[in-house]
Amino acid sequence: MSKIEAFLSPEEEQDIVEAIRQAELNTSGEIRVHIEKTSEGDATERALEIFYTLKMENTKEQNGVLIYVAVEDKSFVIYGDKGINDVVADDFWDSTKDVIQSHFKSGNFKQGLVDGVLMSGEQLKKYFPYTDSDTNELSDEISKG
Repeated sequence: MSKIEAFLSPEEEQDIVEAIRQAELNTSGEIRVHIEKTSEGDATERALEIFYTLKMENTKEQNGVLIYVAVEDKSFVIYGDKGINDVVADDFWDSTKDVIQSHFKSGNFKQGLVDGVLMSGEQLKKYFPYTDSDTNELSDEISKG
């Protein structure tokens, strides 16, 4: 079993996908989780590459949020597009990262990702509330590299 497959069970993955669906119910924002073995370098640069690979920059209001995890490197990055970054408090991503990190340190990867997704969803809801014309622009499934 690879490190990626061992990182989360199929049931835990489904719990994360359900958290994404719940977070997106009240917002036009889009949240994705991407997991891979290693970033093979700078995790932030790799997260940015993945952001564009997943076409997250194409959301209408530039309000996509990527939670990127490099399992073997024991690193993760939260990357928000311009629309969301322009409106959240300066320390928002740091506080979200702290919550995820505290769960990760205790080995509770699923809960860290669920909490990170839900916290991101709350901010997206605040600044990009759901309207009747909203569509789910991006897949809610966890992508893997």
